[in-house]
Amino acid sequence: QVQLQESGPGLVKPSQTLSLTCAVGGGSMRGSWYAWGWIRQPPEKGLEWMGMIGSDGETYYSPSLERRIVISMDTSKNQFSLQLDSVTPEDTAVYYCAAVGSTWEINFWGQGTQVTVSS
Repeated sequence: QVQLQESGPGLVKPSQTLSLTCAVGGGSMRGSWYAWGWIRQPPEKGLEWMGMIGSDGETYYSPSLERRIVISMDTSKNQFSLQLDSVTPEDTAVYYCAAVGSTWEINFWGQGTQVTVSS
């Protein structure tokens, strides 16, 4: 069983960088067959897949975000991170981290964290 916990600021100013971290429990990320992803849900909208990083460090990003997004991982801390640059109020959402299976299914979810972009 994998446990995931997001952390980071709940409020970010426009044009700044949104940074979130997901702590992974229940096993080591090193050599895991899971990939590690980020999904978000803006208010009154559906889920949006943002991107993920494989255990080999290879990243896959949504084309709509690839110019602004970086996903990285630190296996020594058993965590992975999201950076989203140049945020606008449209980036306001609940952000979830997830463990992604080999066919891109979400096997485990974090509880989600609200991030609001506002001055």
